[in-house]
Order: sequence, then structure tokens, then C-alpha cells
Amino acid sequence: MSSLDLLLFSLSRAFCSPIAVFFQIQGCLICLTLALGWACAAYVRNREIKQMKDCMKNGNSFSFLCHDINELEHSYQVDLPRVTVIMPLKGFGEHNLHNWRSQITSLYGGPIEFLFVVESTEDPAYHAVSRLIAEFEDHVEAKVVVAGLSTTCSQKIHNQLVGVETMHKDSKYVLFLDDDVRLHPGSIGALTREMEKTPEIFIQTGYPLDLPSGSLGSYCIYEYHMPCSMGFATGGKTFFLWGGCMMMHADDFRQDRYGVVSGLKDGGYSDDMTLAAISGAHKRLITSPPVAVFPHPLASDLNFGRYWNYLRKQTFVLESYLTNVNWVMNRALFTTHCYLSWGFVAPYFMAMIHVAAALRFYYKGFSPEEIAYTSGGEHTTFPF
Repeated sequence: MSSLDLLLFSLSRAFCSPIAVFFQIQGCLICLTLALGWACAAYVRNREIKQMKDCMKNGNSFSFLCHDINELEHSYQVDLPRVTVIMPLKGFGEHNLHNWRSQITSLYGGPIEFLFVVESTEDPAYHAVSRLIAEFEDHVEAKVVVAGLSTTCSQKIHNQLVGVETMHKDSKYVLFLDDDVRLHPGSIGALTREMEKTPEIFIQTGYPLDLPSGSLGSYCIYEYHMPCSMGFATGGKTFFLWGGCMMMHADDFRQDRYGVVSGLKDGGYSDDMTLAAISGAHKRLITSPPVAVFPHPLASDLNFGRYWNYLRKQTFVLESYLTNVNWVMNRALFTTHCYLSWGFVAPYFMAMIHVAAALRFYYKGFSPEEIAYTSGGEHTTFPF
């Protein structure tokens, strides 16, 4: 028997121990939990789709924009609140132009302005978005804002805060969008409608539906986001927040309520983690409406190296915190995520070892007597 066979059969035997069986059962429970979470998420989305189809059967052909067709009347639209959409930009990617186009062609009926915020005119995004704005200058209220270099927080947060300072004085809501968010024409209207219906909402968010490009890195990111998406698929209250889409009350920034501006400006690194910490500390409400799902095509050149860099950045984010309680929660989240991830993967590795050992046993023609060997002074026989 070769040393490889000996190692394979030894591992297979070790993976039959009580602790190994425990990890395998735990892995099955994790799989079942994920399946249940995705089933519940699918139920929430299907319920929303069914409501849209029912409205269409009742004569509302614009149910993809709003369930009540009377909301499309001019008398209703004219009273809609002003919204400022702020998009911090950096670089120019494969899908950015299409995403920006979907953002500024919203069918929101109220007054709305779009602020594209860049660090400097040297940013490749500056010239690309300037051309886009020129194309729609007679149809939308949009402009590029140069924020300058950040000195006290991350560049993204700095761009967001400069956008807030620049927004219209009559804006009631501010919507932060990442440059990789592809909007549905009715997304802004749906988010605003929920804010008007439930004024106590602190932040409204959504989550990206990754569309893998076929590369290994894109599938890795897709796999990473899928379990996280269950936290946003509640169709209501949630504890999670995605920085790619956040709608908030503009006055929260004007008046620095709950330390929103100071918390972000003074050393803020991650906008969503910081705002989620503020929300938790002040018992404020975060919601994710059922329609806040955004197609997110992943880059075709997304390799494993870029995915690994993304994973490292996500881990580093958990090292930033606002309060001691927030630090403990971040560490607990990181520990739980690592444990459950390895708990999910370990049973598959054990199963591969068992299958490999069984195939090796079969093709090599070993007999149970030949598998017996002496290890650590004790006679051990593999249970084949």
C-alpha cells in the first residue's frame, strides 16, 4: 500500500469519528437553513410579482411602477417630494455607462436632481459622465460635482457628504447609489412611496442581484453575496444595510441628527457599516422593500485575484467601528461568518475523502484484511 493510500484511508477513518459526524450533521443543518432562507426570500418576491400581475388583470398596465393607477394622475404627481440622488464615482468600468443611464432615466414623477460626485477632473468617470449628462441635458436635472481629496474619511464618504452639501435646499429625501447599481424605472418612486408611508424609517436599502459573467471570480462573488441577500429579502424591517442603495431623510444630514454627518466625516471608512451602527445605537428603523432588487452584472475580467482582494476589503471593513458595542458586534459577525462558512464547506471535503477512499479501495482491489495496519501501537481496521 502506497503512502497516498495510507493517508487517504487514515483520513476516511478519522472522518468517521463522532466529532466529524457532528460537523457533517451541522453542515446539513446549515444547508437546510440556507434553503429555507432562500425559499422565504422567493416567497416575498413572488408575492410582489403576483400583486403586479393581479393589478395588470384589473386594468393597471403600469403596475410595474405603482399598484394604484391613480398615483399616476398629475394631481398626485405634482405633490411628490423632491429627491436628490447622489452617486459617488471612481473610475470607469465595463457596465458603468449603462448603469448611469438607468439611474438618470427614472420615471419618478416628482422633482429630482442627480449629482455625480468625483474626486477630481482627472478621474476617468468625469469625462464619461459629463458626456452622458450633455446627452440628457434637456430632460434631466443633473450635474457633476468635484469633491476634492478626502483627509478625514474614505473618499466615497467624502464624495457623499460633498453631494449632501450641494443638494437642493428643498430636497426631502436623499438617495445614495453606487455606480454599479442598475435601476428599474420605478425604483426611486417605490422607495419614496415607502418613506412617505412610514415616516419613522431611518434608512431604506436594497441588495444587488449578481449576474455572473462566467469567470471564476464572478461566481465566487455571486456565491459570497447569495447568503447575505437573505438578510435584505424580508420585504420589511431588517438589520442589514447595503451601501449601494440607501435612501434617507435629507434633514438628518442638514441637522446632523444622531451624529450622522460627524460619524461619517470623522474617520468613517464604510458608509453602510457606520450608518447601520448609528441606527442600532439609536434604535432607528431600517427597511428593505420587496422591489428593491437591483441587477448587478459582474465584470467579464473579474478573476480570482480581484475576488480575493474584494474579500480582504470586506474583512477590513469589519475592523472599522463607531462605538465599543459596534466593535464587539463586528467581531461577532466576522467570527460567526467564518465558522458557518467553514462549517458549510467541511462536510463536502469529508464526503470527497470518503468517495476517493471508496474508489481507491474498489479500483485497487484491496481486501479488508489488507487495509488493516498498525498505527500508534494500536491495531486499526478500516470499516469497508
